[in-house]
Amino acid sequence: MWRDHLTEIIVFSALFLLVSGMGFVAARWRAPKDMAHLDEWGLGGRSFGGWITWFLVGGDLYTAYTFVAVPALMFGAGAAGFFAVPYTIVIYPLVFLVLCRLWSVSHRHGFVTPADFVRRRFDSPVLALLIAITGIVATMPYIALQLVGIEAVLKTMGVTGDSAVARHLPIIIAFAILAAYTYQSGLRAPALIAFVKDTLIYIVILVAVIYLPYKLGGWGSIFDAADAKFAASPNPNDGILLNANNQLQYVTLAFGSALALFLYPHSITGVLASRNRDVIKRNMSALPAYSLLLGLIALLGFMAIAAGVKPLPGAKEGTVDSNTVVPVLFDQQFPDWFAGVAYAAIGIGALVPAAIMSIAAANLFTRNIYKEYLKRDASPAQEANVSKITSLVVKVGAVACIVFLDPQFSIDLQLIGGVIILQTLPAVALGLYTRWFHRGALIAGWAAGMGLGMWMLYQIPNPVSKRAHFGGSAFPLSDFGVETKKTIYVGIVAVLVNLVVAALVTLALRAAKVAEGVDGTTPDDYFADEGAPRVTPGPDRDADSPREPVA
Repeated sequence: MWRDHLTEIIVFSALFLLVSGMGFVAARWRAPKDMAHLDEWGLGGRSFGGWITWFLVGGDLYTAYTFVAVPALMFGAGAAGFFAVPYTIVIYPLVFLVLCRLWSVSHRHGFVTPADFVRRRFDSPVLALLIAITGIVATMPYIALQLVGIEAVLKTMGVTGDSAVARHLPIIIAFAILAAYTYQSGLRAPALIAFVKDTLIYIVILVAVIYLPYKLGGWGSIFDAADAKFAASPNPNDGILLNANNQLQYVTLAFGSALALFLYPHSITGVLASRNRDVIKRNMSALPAYSLLLGLIALLGFMAIAAGVKPLPGAKEGTVDSNTVVPVLFDQQFPDWFAGVAYAAIGIGALVPAAIMSIAAANLFTRNIYKEYLKRDASPAQEANVSKITSLVVKVGAVACIVFLDPQFSIDLQLIGGVIILQTLPAVALGLYTRWFHRGALIAGWAAGMGLGMWMLYQIPNPVSKRAHFGGSAFPLSDFGVETKKTIYVGIVAVLVNLVVAALVTLALRAAKVAEGVDGTTPDDYFADEGAPRVTPGPDRDADSPREPVA
């Protein structure tokens, strides 16, 4: 009953209202005279410095879903859940080489989305449209998953009801508030709130990794309890160590997730909001500090085992909601007031990425669908208004995913989202370094990778939810005719096929002398910095026309 959690509810509500107020105030924080421009509303004026960008990008990548899902995976499967730690370390040296170039060419041309870059680089509105649609589709379930984190907290506090409306009403209210201040303040709202969000998370985790081991008998007792649980598990792949069957899945999932992380539109949005290249360089060096935090968060799963935590019942009879593992652990082990602070950290941890994701998806629709196909002469004010409205629609869609779909299915959709967004790697990431691929070949590679990825995902069942298809991202190699029990991450196979097809079709189209279009960028565009002259933005501008300074 909620009355048993009254102190937690009061603390949670007070902090939630505090950051909501900050979201509305953010409209006047570092704001220009006119917010009716996509650069201002959707990218914060491209003016964020080192600290703001560090909190913004960190708050964007390390979400409420991370806070509840990674420990839940550790709780249920053991070492396999640690894949999230190495991939967030591997990625930063890789994107260090890519994001500076993306920022420079976007700054020079006024690009707002990765599809803007692809449109100008390869002179292909069709390819740009595919990149935009891919980004939107991959982002939608990710936003919905932020609601899963909030729902886990609310369920633990007893703020739910028996009917569908009563169960989801608090989430609907929370996202209505989020939609209101995002509409008003744009990217400045999550940038300001990220300071509070990350501070709360650091406090909660540091207290947890000191206090909980002391209370549970030390780290030795915690790992012994986890080892004993997995030794009795019917799944031979469960354990505090990897085995021969799941090592390949672990490696490919970690590497594939690393490649996908900064292809997501919301990740790129945070980077493009940076003031200059030096800000990006410093952040790619400092952001691994979040990976240390993530490693400590993951260990909460083993602490929950040692504490004897039982997840709360799931939506379907006879099932459990594994996402409640961490909230229940906090509820049982912490004083009520500190549990309320921890719940607020998770709840606020959902607001920051959800806001950035909805803004990124809205920018993709506005720049690469609305302006390209519906109103080519749209003014900056019209673009900003369309993005604001679209961001509201995106949030409504995310809430609908939770209300009308099984949340467990939404979690599987996030795994599918990683496979989907990986298919933009040849055009976006490799396109920043080379234009060797033919634009038609990139489209063919995208289709091949996406088709194979969807087929592989369709073949994977989920034994927990008893669903026959789209039950995860671990594909058995035995389905390829290999006699082994090993599995592999679908995204890696799909993107490799994408690249091979793109390369072969490029050779074929070149041999047939098919037109490749005109590259609308120049080599020096990829090294431009703050203060460099910019050219007229917009995907409809002729790439051969003279460059004109932006007013």
